[in-house]
Amino acid sequence: MPVSSTPSTSNASFFDYLKSGSLYFLPHHAISRLVFKLTRIKSPLVPKAIRLFCHAFKVNLEEAVNPDPESYATFNEFFTRAIKPQLRPIAASALVSPVDGSISQFGKINNAELLQAKGVTYSLEQLLGGNPERSEKYRDGYFMTIYLSPRDYHRIHMPCTGKLLEQTHIPGRLFSVAQHTVNTIKGIFARNERVIASFDTQYGSMAMILVGAINVAAIETVWAGLITPPKGETIRSKSYRSADIRLDKGEEMGRFNMGSTVILLFSNQAPEFLESLQPGESIKMGEALSQ
Repeated sequence: MPVSSTPSTSNASFFDYLKSGSLYFLPHHAISRLVFKLTRIKSPLVPKAIRLFCHAFKVNLEEAVNPDPESYATFNEFFTRAIKPQLRPIAASALVSPVDGSISQFGKINNAELLQAKGVTYSLEQLLGGNPERSEKYRDGYFMTIYLSPRDYHRIHMPCTGKLLEQTHIPGRLFSVAQHTVNTIKGIFARNERVIASFDTQYGSMAMILVGAINVAAIETVWAGLITPPKGETIRSKSYRSADIRLDKGEEMGRFNMGSTVILLFSNQAPEFLESLQPGESIKMGEALSQ
């Protein structure tokens, strides 16, 4: 896999710092809970809101199983809409993209640090909730961070077949994960609320980290349903080792109830990422990440 470098200078601009600074003072969870309630209201205004959103963010609703705005009772039903399966074929490669989005960063985990943005790194152990045993599996492994914008498809699928071992919910802030905050807020992914799903695969250990953000605090998995909200105050882990939950490559494993970020962690046994992949590149669910 390509090896991430750690340049000494950041991509952050003065305006990035200006926009990010105001976020520290916002009531992240209160705003997100309000959005949670508003997006679940049944109203005759829902179709109009959907059309306005599609126009503003250039959403191609024709890709949806239900392309008619009138077919959605709530805005959240639209936001978590299913996509026509034939439009997201699953590549025959070992690893595929779990989501529609853009590749933020990817590469090797160096000295238990992940590359967040140019000139910005953060701790693997902090990302995984301060658990040394959990992080040791990925110390010399590989990672990929994929950002989902508001226009993207928001269901999350398996990059490869795996057996679920553990689910961990880590409470935290809900900073925006837009590029200006990723450029400026150190350790943003290890500071935000997140859900970690740990799997055993034919390529060794794999973790899928679903990172919450402002307006995006509702995260669910297919085996546990809605995990957040509520916020919670402590790290909660649940073992699924005896449950025999196995998900195939390309199978849905969860969804965001607004857009956010997925971080993939692999052990060093994983196959190499394609050399053609680049940070900033758009990718669709099911597209190849490796040979």
